[in-house]
Amino acid sequence: MAIKKQAVNPEDDLGFGTQAVRQRIINRDGSINVKRLGIPFFSTTNTYHRLITMRWPLFWLNVVVAYIIVNVFFATIYLSIGISNLHGTEDNNVTTPFLNAFFFSAQTLSTVGYGHISPAGAVTNWVAAFESMIGLLAFALATGLLYGRFSRPSAKFVFSDNILIAPYALTGGRGLMFRLANMRLNILLDVAIEVTFSFNEVVDGKNVRRFYTLPLERSKVSILTLSWTVVHPLDKDSPLYNITAEDLTSSNATFNVLVQAFDDTFSQTVHSRTSYQHNEVVFGAKFTPAFTHDRDGLVQLHLGKISDFEEVELPEIG
Repeated sequence: MAIKKQAVNPEDDLGFGTQAVRQRIINRDGSINVKRLGIPFFSTTNTYHRLITMRWPLFWLNVVVAYIIVNVFFATIYLSIGISNLHGTEDNNVTTPFLNAFFFSAQTLSTVGYGHISPAGAVTNWVAAFESMIGLLAFALATGLLYGRFSRPSAKFVFSDNILIAPYALTGGRGLMFRLANMRLNILLDVAIEVTFSFNEVVDGKNVRRFYTLPLERSKVSILTLSWTVVHPLDKDSPLYNITAEDLTSSNATFNVLVQAFDDTFSQTVHSRTSYQHNEVVFGAKFTPAFTHDRDGLVQLHLGKISDFEEVELPEIG
């Protein structure tokens, strides 16, 4: 096997120890690929975390579904009390009693109260009063969640789809390379990156997982303005010297990428993560330019071209 044996540094471990795995440790979107069991479903902290971090379509789906469920619940209560206790429903164009109760519930929940339909009787008024209180609390909670989602500092990087084994001009040899860029208009300062190479290895008849932090040509940039091609030179000191595609596949190799930067907008440190599996490594290729110039000479960065590459011939390993 061409993976060069080196002294294992315990600090390179990403929290998996020496347990051999055949899955991504970090998904491409940065989430951790671990399923946790034994966590209470109705946990305030975990529920808040899910609502803050879930994707926007799923978040709005949860809001709409919760809104409908609450209104259906109170509409059922109004119907059980009696639709006759909602004055004005007989003059409404909505002929279905359930829809009348549902729309009255929606008006009460949002405290809109158009006045066309009004509750009658002590029980109906108590239910409407309780529902209006629930509505005030629910909308305050939804507003807080929206603010939390918008104000939560986060990094949004676009990473190349593949990691390349390409000619490396500085040494006349080869280099392991991938490319990234900032997808937002904010300014990122002191951008630092760490690449950890992990693979399975048989030691004393036992399959274990090894982690090596790869030395990079440049591990930090002061300000990220264009794209950044991250390079690990494949020299004689590299654990990947003389590596082949078969070596990466047989050892289930993974490259885990951790990025840290200072967001000038929020004045806070933000992080991003991704990973590359062995089948996402392309041998004999180099990235094509992702930026051009407009008529005035201004540089234009094309984020859609971050992953573009072309095939090239690799230099022979000395």
